[in-house]
Amino acid sequence: MIPYGRQSINESDISEVVEVLRGDWLTQGPTVERFEESVAEYVGARFAVAFSSGTAALHGAAAAAGLGPGDSVVTSPLTFMASANCARYVGAEPTVVDIEASTWNIDLALVRSDISAVVPVHYAGLPVDLTAFDRGSRAVIEDAAHALGAHTSDGPVGNCAHSDMCCFSTHPVKPITTGEGGLVTTNDDELVARLRRFRSHGIIRRPEHGEWFYDIAEVGFNYRMTDIQAALGASQLGRIDEFIQRRNEIALTYRRELAGLSVELPPGAPDGWRHGYHLFPIAVDNRAQVFRALREQGIGVQVHYVPIHHHPISSHMGLGVGDLPVCDALYERLISLPIHPGMSDDELEFVLEHFCSVVEATKAARDAGGDRS
Repeated sequence: MIPYGRQSINESDISEVVEVLRGDWLTQGPTVERFEESVAEYVGARFAVAFSSGTAALHGAAAAAGLGPGDSVVTSPLTFMASANCARYVGAEPTVVDIEASTWNIDLALVRSDISAVVPVHYAGLPVDLTAFDRGSRAVIEDAAHALGAHTSDGPVGNCAHSDMCCFSTHPVKPITTGEGGLVTTNDDELVARLRRFRSHGIIRRPEHGEWFYDIAEVGFNYRMTDIQAALGASQLGRIDEFIQRRNEIALTYRRELAGLSVELPPGAPDGWRHGYHLFPIAVDNRAQVFRALREQGIGVQVHYVPIHHHPISSHMGLGVGDLPVCDALYERLISLPIHPGMSDDELEFVLEHFCSVVEATKAARDAGGDRS
């Protein structure tokens, strides 16, 4: 099966992990600190804080922003539930607004003025344009799980040019991996202090009372990343530009070869920007039929995502299927083709050959009045 995404591990990655395993630190230690410093330098932020997962990073960001009961947090409907759950974790109320047809990202023009915070999701690796967004007093927490290595006219995603914090994931299918993990970047001294406390039980060290002494004045979690994971992440970070370049090469081939097909290609990045291409989602007719046929050929297509407001946990939002017309219409046709740095040219050719064949066959069947399932 050719997966839609997977990690790319080399001998250097393995050597870095082995070196930590032979050392004195396994849990959070000096390698985590070095990884954080490297990520902050790469994206152009003052600080980066490592977490045990991308979901934990979002939770930490929501807590650091001071969100809680009585606050409302808006995000994109076309994302994984973690983008909304970070509000639930702190007692706030998540909601969604529709996406833009031109970007498949959240339509910031629909965000109400009484919203407490916005979690814009850089869907598939295309950054949300935050330059014209009038944030007012609202917190802005970027969900950049797909977008480490992407760039806008303001520089790398993660520099927080127009946000309070930016959250990344280092799951194996993401731009770089630590196995499981996440990061939050910020330029704010108080936010970074809150993030660091939150990921480690809320502990505040008080060496003036003794080297052993600490206070806990607020609820925190054990969301620490290990030095083992950080060693892998630091090694991977050294190849991120190579990874993003390969993703863009694959995307360019898809765009060129599928241009004449009866499909809708994903929005591209504006001039001067760089797309992260964590995913290559396209819109097709007869999605279920295309999905089954490609899986039968060993092509691991996927659907990203069942929209937030379609899930039972979101019933309080009062939104049904069709109430967010751009998102709902797109979801009915979405399918993600394989794209990852380790994908070979032969695998890419195989996917293109079978995808084109399946789409043309389903179109012919539809035109002839055949199976529409």
